[in-house]
Amino acid sequence: MMRLITASRNALSMIAFTNCAISCTERTRECKHEVMPQVRHSLTVRGRRLARELRATREHADLTLEQASAALGWNRFKLGRIEAGKTRVSSPDVTRILDVYGVDPSVNATLVQLARDASRRGWWNSYSGIYSGGYVGLEDEASEIRTYHVQLIPGLLQTEDYARAVISAGVPDDQDEVNKRLHARMARKTLLSRPDAPVLNAVLAESALRQRVGGAAVMRDQLTALIKAAGRSNVAVRVLPYRAGARAGIEGSFVVLSFEDDLDPDIGYSEGIYGNVFIEGVEQVSHCRVEFDRIWEAALSEEASERFITDIASKF
Repeated sequence: MMRLITASRNALSMIAFTNCAISCTERTRECKHEVMPQVRHSLTVRGRRLARELRATREHADLTLEQASAALGWNRFKLGRIEAGKTRVSSPDVTRILDVYGVDPSVNATLVQLARDASRRGWWNSYSGIYSGGYVGLEDEASEIRTYHVQLIPGLLQTEDYARAVISAGVPDDQDEVNKRLHARMARKTLLSRPDAPVLNAVLAESALRQRVGGAAVMRDQLTALIKAAGRSNVAVRVLPYRAGARAGIEGSFVVLSFEDDLDPDIGYSEGIYGNVFIEGVEQVSHCRVEFDRIWEAALSEEASERFITDIASKF
C-alpha cells in the first residue's frame, strides 16, 4: 500500500531543490563531502558494493593507495576513483587487483562475478541520452522508496498526459525530445508492477495536487490514477495538507532509497535546477529518514488522503 502526503504551505511549492541535503550543509561543513553531485557514469548498487569491497580488501592486505597503485602500474587517482565508486572497473581489472592483493581464489571469484553483475546493461541504457543510470540504477535495485514531493506528482506515479505536460515545459520546442523522454519515463514506471517491485511510500504536498499541469482534464485523470496506484499492495499514499502547518516538509523534496541487503546502506537523493545530489553520509541519510518520518506522521492517513485527493480531483 502506498502513502501520499500533501504539504502544509503554499510556500512549499517554491522549494523544489532545498532539501535535507541543504539542511545538513547548513548544520555542518562536513556534509559537503558527503553530498555528491551526480556523475556521468554513476554506479549501481552492485558497483558501489564492489568499490567498498575493493577498498576493504586493499586495507586488509595492509597496502596504501600509493603502494597498490604502484604494484598495478596505475596512476593512484585511477585506483582512488575505483574505490570511491566514481568509475566502473572491468572484471579483468578486478582479477588483476585481487591477484596483487594476494586474495584467496574463492573471494576472488565472488568479487569478479560482482564486477560482471555491476557491468550488466540496465533497461536505462537504451535511454543513455536521458538517464545516466545514476539515480534510476539505484532506484531499480531498491527494496523501499520513500519520497516526498512539493511541486509535482512523483515520476513513478505520473500518467502519460501529465508526464508529457511536465516534460514539454522543459523542452517546449523539441517534440522529438519530448517523445523520447516520455517513452523513457513510461518505461521507468514499470518498476512498480514487477514481481520484485519495491515498496513505495510517497508523500505529496497539497501544492503538488493543486498545481495545474496540462489542464483540468489531465489533472482529473492524474489524481484518479494516483488513487488507483495507492490501491497496490506495495504502494502507500498520504497527503500533508496546508493546515498541517510548518511542522514538517519545509526542507523541500527528497527521496530515500533502501535496499534488501544490509551491506548496502540507504541513500538520499534530491534533484533541482542546479543539479542532482546523492546524500550518502550516515548522519545525513539518518536526518533524511527522520525528516520523512516526521512528514509521514504529520500527514493524513491513507484513507483520509484518498478522500482528500478525490475532493481535489472533483474540482478540476
